[in-house]
Amino acid sequence: VQLQASGGGLVQTGGSLRLSCAASGRTISGYGMAWFRQAPGKEREFVAGIGTTALYTTYSNTVKGRFTISKDNAKNTIALQMYSLKPEDTAVYYCATSTTRCTTNRQVDYAYWGQGTQVTVSS
Repeated sequence: VQLQASGGGLVQTGGSLRLSCAASGRTISGYGMAWFRQAPGKEREFVAGIGTTALYTTYSNTVKGRFTISKDNAKNTIALQMYSLKPEDTAVYYCATSTTRCTTNRQVDYAYWGQGTQVTVSS
């Protein structure tokens, strides 16, 4: 199973970015998916998750209302649309696929991880 994250970059405060994650070797329609992030000097943290259908999504309190997670089962991809970006959103963003049909905020529940994509928000 391979996950390829893309779409990161440098953006000003208040700007937007859209991250994508393409999966191969696993059909994501049968598994929960999520985005995590890790800022310099900090632990990796949960950002957003989505279940086997797009009907269930969950977000960390720090991004709720600003970020939207989505999935395209036909393309075997997920995306993270980020609006109103803040300097504290600066991090490496990772996509991950769960061991089950569910999505959780626990890293231990995710079997495969992408390589990460850097998001930098300038003040």
